[in-house]
Amino acid sequence: MRGIWKWVGLAGVAGVVAGGVLVARDQRRRNSYTADDIRVRLHQRLAEAESRPA
Repeated sequence: MRGIWKWVGLAGVAGVVAGGVLVARDQRRRNSYTADDIRVRLHQRLAEAESRPA
């Protein structure tokens, strides 16, 4: 019975590590944009939203 809990614990640790990797990758992607990049993207999205029919 002890062996199964060891594997459950290892799976939990692997899940936490995988989640941390995903969060770090997303954070790096967000940090790579400059303020001008964000402004341009927001203006593009606004123009697309205004051009869509209601």
